[in-house]
Amino acid sequence: MSIKEEVELLKAVPLFAKLEPAKLKLLAFTGERLMFAADQELFRQGDAGDAMYVILGGVADVTITTPTGPLKVAELAKNGFVGEIAILCDVPRTATVTARDPLTTLKISKEMFFSLVSEFPQIAIEVMRELAHRLDDTNRKLRAMESKAA
Repeated sequence: MSIKEEVELLKAVPLFAKLEPAKLKLLAFTGERLMFAADQELFRQGDAGDAMYVILGGVADVTITTPTGPLKVAELAKNGFVGEIAILCDVPRTATVTARDPLTTLKISKEMFFSLVSEFPQIAIEVMRELAHRLDDTNRKLRAMESKAA
């Protein structure tokens, strides 16, 4: 895939939609394009977080470890991103992410992510929006489980 094609893919990602083309080219050039086979892990819960991943194609499952075994808590599709919590909070990975089918990602290093956020505060706003949506979704699921248990 050419840099031009990657720039077009990145334009469709809400996180990067407002970046100028030159910055998207830099991101496409400095990011590491990775392919994962079905059932291959991007990372495991508890791993050190050194990068985030943008999903360019395919679907991945997000699971957490529980006393009764793995629990699927989300799925990620094209234009989604994952791994930002570990680099933002400097904590171990909070979940395991596994490719459900062949998956294409752009791996963005912690340093590049912070550089982008410093230069383009809109990226930070988009990350906050996504985190707020995820928290709201988690709260709804917990309320539903609580009402079933009552």
